[in-house]
Amino acid sequence: MFSRSMVRVLPQVPPSFFSAILGLAGLANDWRAAHLAWSLPSAIGETIYALAALTWLVVAVLYGRKWIASPAAAREEAEHAIQCCFIGLGGVATLLIAQGALPYSRPVAIVLFSLGAVFTVTFALWRTGILWRGGRDPSTTTPVLYLPMVAGGFVTGIVSAALGWKELAELAFGAAAFTWLAIESVLLHRLYTAPPMAPAMRPMLGIQLAPPAVGAVCYLSVSGGHSDLVAHMLIGYALLQALLLLRMQGWIREQPFAFSYWAFTFGATALAGATIRLSIDKPDSLFAYLAPVLFVGANLLVLGIAAGTLRLLLGGRLLPAAPGVK
Repeated sequence: MFSRSMVRVLPQVPPSFFSAILGLAGLANDWRAAHLAWSLPSAIGETIYALAALTWLVVAVLYGRKWIASPAAAREEAEHAIQCCFIGLGGVATLLIAQGALPYSRPVAIVLFSLGAVFTVTFALWRTGILWRGGRDPSTTTPVLYLPMVAGGFVTGIVSAALGWKELAELAFGAAAFTWLAIESVLLHRLYTAPPMAPAMRPMLGIQLAPPAVGAVCYLSVSGGHSDLVAHMLIGYALLQALLLLRMQGWIREQPFAFSYWAFTFGATALAGATIRLSIDKPDSLFAYLAPVLFVGANLLVLGIAAGTLRLLLGGRLLPAAPGVK
């Protein structure tokens, strides 16, 4: 009776809430890199990682609760043309928490990596198998299509490399990179030719920054972290996406602030992190000047979105009310 009562009281959350873990873990990794590059306090990065782990635990429990208390609603969400892709972030978030745990316990990191990787691959194959059947409404083509296979593949590669499994990391990088290029053409065709996105969907364009930026981090992870042409190309394209998103802020912000704005954080933190790593390899390069600017920008972005999210939570506008609770 007690456990059923607890399940009834707990709120339900959409799978998009996993995106907050990606932004927090990305910022924590930026601080880890900044510690190596500029000797900034390591405790800040580890504290942010602890917050990311706590957020991951809370979101995983609340989202899992939905499958127990409201399985019909959860299945409907899983079959939704847009919301379904966010479910893949559950595996990506778990992989990032594994990366955070690695300096403290390799066995724990391996267990978390295994759970995250298996979920990521299984969900990506399931969802992509549905997409390949066709019959999709072009208006539902948004950057969330990157999440299952592109985000999942690149993050699998990053964490595999951190665990010392270079060949697995290279396989994951290849799978993600070619999938990204294929989806990119489909998405840009939709943006160029279909009717404009509805305001509520526009913050999802923030995901557009993630593939080249996270791809750069993955490439540096599998290639030894050296500054070379491929790394520069990936960061160059990520910078172009960042500038385009800045240019479109007025149009995107026709949607008032909502949790969906976390979509900007993973790409922004990955771009800063990749640039910091290049500045370590080439301290006299252009990246040594770009890295501090992007690092400060990533911190301001995540802090601003976190503050806005906290305001929504305190105002009772973040989480839907639990069924039966007045």
